[in-house]
Amino acid sequence: MSTPNMNKPVIGITVGDINSIGAEIIIKTFLDNRMMEFCTPVIFASNKTINFYRKLMNENNFNYQSIKDFTRLNHKQVNVYNCWEEEVQITPGILNEAGGKYAARALEVAIQCLKEGHIAGLVTAPIHKNNIQSEKFTYTGHTPYLKDAFDAKEVLMFMTADNMRVGLLTEHVPIAQVAQFVTKDNILSKLYMMRESLVKDFGIDKPRIAVLGLNPHAGDEGLIGKEEIEQIAPAIKQAKSNGIMAFGPYSADAFFAREMYAKFDGVLAMYHDQGLIPFKSLASGEGINYTAGLPIVRTSPDHGTAFDIAGKNMADPSSFRQAIFTCLDVIEQRERYAENTKNPLKKTELASE
Repeated sequence: MSTPNMNKPVIGITVGDINSIGAEIIIKTFLDNRMMEFCTPVIFASNKTINFYRKLMNENNFNYQSIKDFTRLNHKQVNVYNCWEEEVQITPGILNEAGGKYAARALEVAIQCLKEGHIAGLVTAPIHKNNIQSEKFTYTGHTPYLKDAFDAKEVLMFMTADNMRVGLLTEHVPIAQVAQFVTKDNILSKLYMMRESLVKDFGIDKPRIAVLGLNPHAGDEGLIGKEEIEQIAPAIKQAKSNGIMAFGPYSADAFFAREMYAKFDGVLAMYHDQGLIPFKSLASGEGINYTAGLPIVRTSPDHGTAFDIAGKNMADPSSFRQAIFTCLDVIEQRERYAENTKNPLKKTELASE
């Protein structure tokens, strides 16, 4: 974000696992009153959860207003949307059922508020993918949950930072199963989605996209696997014929080691660690996770629950803060794109009236 604006978007923020660092990084972020110049934050949690961490962190200067509906929204202060009233024992750093249950509750309420148009975007604090499992939540993370919640045909887990953007063909898939998802159709689908997101969400008119190989040395011309020859290269060729500037497949190790990512607007990695290990290593703690393909804007920090430091006031809010700024930037860019791509005939008609 560059300069504050008067029409501040209302941004929803889910607390994540209540025993993780989620509440801590939220409080640390909004202790800086300058954040209020850019957005009106609504934290989906409970007053008692926020008060617990405020006292634990000895941050009595963190002030907020509690709301149960949006008629009392305060645009000059942090708002806490009270998602539950019951007494809940908070145990920082402890993985338990309560942490997942109330993380899911906050997320469910926030999504409903998104659908009703009360908030303009969503920033999610980390959840734990195991303890959040229930009859209502049977997903491997936020991304597939949001895909179903908004009936999206396809979504893309898109890690973004100032120096690179990395999308994933497969997300939370066991390594032993990755190859079965490396198909021409799946790659094309992600390339279309990445191109569309780079144009509409990030304002890049003609994005260049690099595609990584699956195998070491991108298969070494079929010597170490044939997915590059049979699936990846044909997908790149078809993407090019359809107007997408896609290149590759590149050997992942050399691609990042030689800083080739700097020549591209987006990178499509074949699996989770292939993309996220170099991304997190090179993003200098300010990378974020963006979900492309949704009708709404959702971002999150690029780290997890960090139970090992939860409750110790050690968590770094840099990635979370950047997630808020990216959420605001994408909202603004989508509005700009919609304005710039309006029917020119309608513009002419309006001008002549």
